[in-house]
Amino acid sequence: MKPGIQLRQSQTLSLTPQLQQAIRLLQLSQLELVVELRELAEANPLIDLDGMDGTEDGEAESSSEVSAESPADEAPAEAGEDSEHWDEHSPQVQEWSKSSHGSDDDDSVEPQDAAPEGLGDHLQWQANLSGFSTREHIIAMAIIDALDDDGYLRDGLEPVLAALHALEPAAGKDEVEAVRLRVQHFDPTGVASLDLGDCLAVQLEQLDPATEGRELARRIVASELDLLAKRDFGRLAKKLNVPEDDIATAAALVRTLDPRPGSAFDPAPAEYIAPDAYAVKMGGRWRVSLSPDCQPRLAINQHYCSLIARAQRGDAAWLRGQLQEARWLMKSLEARADTLFKVASAIVRTQSAFLDFGPEAMKPLVMRELAEELGMHESTISRVTTRKYLHTPRGTFEFKHFFSSSVATEDGGSASATAIQAMIRKLVESEDARKPLSDQTLTAELNQRGIRVARRTVAKYREQMRIPSSGERQRAQ
Repeated sequence: MKPGIQLRQSQTLSLTPQLQQAIRLLQLSQLELVVELRELAEANPLIDLDGMDGTEDGEAESSSEVSAESPADEAPAEAGEDSEHWDEHSPQVQEWSKSSHGSDDDDSVEPQDAAPEGLGDHLQWQANLSGFSTREHIIAMAIIDALDDDGYLRDGLEPVLAALHALEPAAGKDEVEAVRLRVQHFDPTGVASLDLGDCLAVQLEQLDPATEGRELARRIVASELDLLAKRDFGRLAKKLNVPEDDIATAAALVRTLDPRPGSAFDPAPAEYIAPDAYAVKMGGRWRVSLSPDCQPRLAINQHYCSLIARAQRGDAAWLRGQLQEARWLMKSLEARADTLFKVASAIVRTQSAFLDFGPEAMKPLVMRELAEELGMHESTISRVTTRKYLHTPRGTFEFKHFFSSSVATEDGGSASATAIQAMIRKLVESEDARKPLSDQTLTAELNQRGIRVARRTVAKYREQMRIPSSGERQRAQ
């Protein structure tokens, strides 16, 4: 074959830098967006974060508030005088807050708590005041460092001994154990325990010797925790040769103890969220408004813009490139806000019954349906609903909270999984504590309400809500 040249025509989709930027901004949370814009402003002198008074080229601020019951394309016409951004300080939101919480307090400044004290810091402070020798203090620090989030030494003393390998003379197991026993009596009592029995035993030891059931409880936690967990009081009574009523008294005492003493000290810092949109019912209709931070009003720095005409060729080209990037950024932010508003409005229109009546009225909704309704790609819906939050009178929820699969009903309709979970929770909360409802009974109750659901589905939903089984709920009484 002879070499030749052929022409072929084909279409390919390539992501331009502008499109890549728009996609990136769309998937950022509100707090991440603020950080991103600050970094971009530091790198681009044409972006002015402080110049919020005006807009470039005489562009007017667009409205982003509309009734959630109206089609998205009618937004500008129906917004009217209500076209504004709302936040937690807006009159509409404050009026709702007063009516829903019954508070007339106008103080919008919330007290800022100090950073929470961790378990390690709490124990180290006590170790410094415990009269330890220098050597004992080093051992105590190694023990505290080896604790897990619940306050246990799950792996025994070996990690502590390994951490003390440089100590001279070498620390022995008996020496470390002696310090551990002292740490166990720190607050909270029971930390540095090797297992559950060890933890409960030291807490019982701290109780007044006259406490009813204390001595029997110590015998039980020392060797019979398995039978106690099964609430097999009959076997416990026979094995320990005591009346069954005494076993019940001791079991009640054990239930007052803390099996995870370190869990009260949460090592994870609190995560703060800022609503991206607000849903408020006004005039009998649910209305949606974006938070002002969803579309920061950037401006072009006019000083640097005026330098383009006077700058040398290389500098002028660089400034023009920065100017173009600034304009792309502003357009990307407008597109992000527009997409957020359309999705939030569609969610509120679909789930208005949830806002009116609660979780049991949640309708089935999947991203594909919303994407088809709005003419967007499903991946766009996924990005815009991740780490974006809607503030409602019922609380602040991530956009994804309003999506759930459907379960068929006897009348040919459908119910959302969220609504079914709410029904299950309501049934469990109203059950007779002496006769908890089994999964099969819950299934039958739902079937009587016209919801066709299998027992295994009910069990799955119950576990997702962290509701114990009927047997465990009965034993907990």
